[in-house]
Amino acid sequence: MTALLILKQKIKEFYGEHDTWILPILKFILAFGLFKGINTTLGFMGKLDNIFVVLILALLCSVMPINAMTILGCILIIGHCYAVGIEVAGFALLLMILLMILFLRFTSKDNVALVLTPVSFAFHIPAAVPIGCGLLRGPASAVPAGCGVVLYYFMRLVKEKAGVLQGKETEAVQKLQILLDGLVKNQEMWLAIIAFATVTLLVYLIRRSSFDYSWRIAVVTGSVVYIVLMLFGSMFMSISMEMGSVIIAGVVSAVIGLVIEFFVLGVDYSRSEVTQFEDDEYVYYVKAVPKSLVSQTKKSVKKFSSNKRSDDRDLDEEDIEEDLVQDAAPVEHVSEEDFDFEKQLEESLKDL
Repeated sequence: MTALLILKQKIKEFYGEHDTWILPILKFILAFGLFKGINTTLGFMGKLDNIFVVLILALLCSVMPINAMTILGCILIIGHCYAVGIEVAGFALLLMILLMILFLRFTSKDNVALVLTPVSFAFHIPAAVPIGCGLLRGPASAVPAGCGVVLYYFMRLVKEKAGVLQGKETEAVQKLQILLDGLVKNQEMWLAIIAFATVTLLVYLIRRSSFDYSWRIAVVTGSVVYIVLMLFGSMFMSISMEMGSVIIAGVVSAVIGLVIEFFVLGVDYSRSEVTQFEDDEYVYYVKAVPKSLVSQTKKSVKKFSSNKRSDDRDLDEEDIEEDLVQDAAPVEHVSEEDFDFEKQLEESLKDL
């Protein structure tokens, strides 16, 4: 566990130091996956179904806000629908305008949920989006996630009905009726929207609670509820759905949610404290849970060379000699006049 905490701290420090280029790279990867998924699902217009077009659009999205990714993705969908028929493109344009009005009416800050939903369906882990929205955002993020569900099933509908929609014998009114019935009567799409909204709200309510391990319980509960809703809903609505893929999607989404909890929250419930204080009007009960942090010790290596040792030894010897000179008694200097006077004194003493 300590190694994971150290790795988490290093990743956070690395991201904080290099976020100016890490964030554009992440946006590029997300945009590339979105546009590549749209081309793979639809791919009716050859000029748009090109890897260089996808790379150019992804590069543009890497330096632009996330809203640009949503707008370019919608334009790409409309372009492929135009290759199927002008009626299909008009229906797609009207549908996206309605979704954008609904999306902007409730929340315009959760564009990532709208973008990630079709990508999550492409990777067969759709439950990861409502779990992540419940952990990081709020109940309002279920609206853009639901819009992403509608866009995904609309693209799948166009792909399945492309042969009928491209037929010259099919009238324009019939094409519009096919598209409208394909969305309104698509029980699998409505089941997915209900599951997304339920899981998002449930995860949000549980992770906002004050009991221990609320985030982890919210993740596990959300994944279990998603699996139960999809399986039992498909049974009651007579929808053909692979049970194994739904269970695997729920389990993988739970793992992703636990990873999000570790990096975003990461608290140590064993050291939680409950305090109480009051003022003139209220009494406050506060539960404080410290975050799991590990202090990293930096090692410093000091090098010693033989030359330095010999220089230090020479300096020590010089210092010793200077000390000996300073400690030595001063020598009295005798002048020549003083020497002559002493000699005369000795001679006079001899005469006596």
